[in-house]
Amino acid sequence: MSLIHSTAACVIQQGERFLLVEEHRGGPQSVFNQPAGHIEPGEGPIRAILREVVEETAWQVSLTGYLGLYVFHTGTGETFHSHGFIAEPLQQLDLPLDPDIFATHWLTIEQIRSLDQQARLRSPLVLKRIEDALSGQCYPLAVIRE
Repeated sequence: MSLIHSTAACVIQQGERFLLVEEHRGGPQSVFNQPAGHIEPGEGPIRAILREVVEETAWQVSLTGYLGLYVFHTGTGETFHSHGFIAEPLQQLDLPLDPDIFATHWLTIEQIRSLDQQARLRSPLVLKRIEDALSGQCYPLAVIRE
């Protein structure tokens, strides 16, 4: 029996830039991702993403929309159900970052596409979520009932 991983990720935009985290995943180079993580027992996707954003970026955000549920199958046979959100930054908090994150970056879509071409995005969903957010494809947060 295989386990389905339930995760949440957040596209955070300020002007023409998007907030990404940089992390080491054991390969020769670091990779870039939206703030994202597993939904913990007792949490729903909304509470989980607000927690993950603070832990990984030290930013407090306001969720403005739901991008939808992204189903992703890895080459190793794992399946992820990733809830995608859109948020706007409110304020940066004086908190340490999650130990797995060694930097945060505000990047343009061109810089993110360049990282994708270098295979430096954690998954294909990173760019897909941003493109979906830019296209206006989004649902009200009320579609999630926690």
